[in-house]
Amino acid sequence: MSPPAAPLNEPLDGPLPRATLVLGGARSGKSRFAEALVAAHPGAHVYLATAEAGDAEMAERIRRHRARRGAGWTTIEEPLELPRALASAAQGNAAVLVDCLTLWLSNLMAAGRDVERETQALVEVLPRLAGPVVMVSNEVGLGIVPDNALARAFRDHAGLLHQSIAAAADRVYFLAAGLPLLLKKERER
Repeated sequence: MSPPAAPLNEPLDGPLPRATLVLGGARSGKSRFAEALVAAHPGAHVYLATAEAGDAEMAERIRRHRARRGAGWTTIEEPLELPRALASAAQGNAAVLVDCLTLWLSNLMAAGRDVERETQALVEVLPRLAGPVVMVSNEVGLGIVPDNALARAFRDHAGLLHQSIAAAADRVYFLAAGLPLLLKKERER
């Protein structure tokens, strides 16, 4: 049985802000919460997926996510070119859900891409979007220091990515046990 969508700890009093970041650990409820934010938007709903179905287990996860969202969503799969895909998807009155930034980061690192440059490109596209975006990411820096260089590099890149996106976002939530905590709320523009 799936848990219910996480409740908002404060009602959305108006439209989605230009950029929202939703952070949390594995199975914290962050994707479900982000879906609820986007679903409340009166326009079109776009799911920009960064995951790739590399094995049967991941394919099943993707299938469950799609089934949970239902038919009212347009899905775009883009594992690497997130800033370009986001600029294209956030047109008109469409709200875009990016799920998730840490999978995107993993894809960038596996492809040997310059993570700092790609992060900067994502930050730079946010103020130019025509519609709102909600970005989901895994907070991976709360545990022990990883025992290998690749895992430490991933953790460090993720922390810097989160700081950059949080600084550019209008709203930032952290989820734990399905409960959202509002970390940042800027005034509507």
